[in-house]
Amino acid sequence: MAGSLNKVTLIGNLGRDPEIRNTSDGKEVASFSIATTEAWKDKISGERKEKTEWHRIVVFKEGLVGIVKNYVKKGSKLYIEGQLQTRKWVDNNGQERYTTEVVLQGFNASLILLDGKSGTFSDTNTNSTMPDFDNSELDDEIPF
Repeated sequence: MAGSLNKVTLIGNLGRDPEIRNTSDGKEVASFSIATTEAWKDKISGERKEKTEWHRIVVFKEGLVGIVKNYVKKGSKLYIEGQLQTRKWVDNNGQERYTTEVVLQGFNASLILLDGKSGTFSDTNTNSTMPDFDNSELDDEIPF
């Protein structure tokens, strides 16, 4: 195989409001966690079971950070497309730690709001249909 692919697709709900920080060069970065839940019926007991996984999301793409800042809050249901990235850091005790995150940057990053406020946002399409868009005044006639 000549190439490789690093792409993550998730649909989940935010556990708390997003956090907006600034980088050393003044750019805004959004971070939040979303939960994905798998549910099934136990074959032996017939009992309903659930397993929830938490995923750390970091948004660097400027247009998507604005969307997160203005429209995303605790409980929001999101569709996310990004890349896995693991970074190394040192904790307060001097121990090396690793954190794996889904990063939204570059041309393959996407964010879709799946509840109440419908819209699709990606780095190539940050001006997508927004909530409350009224297209009733658009002309149905095609001029050619």
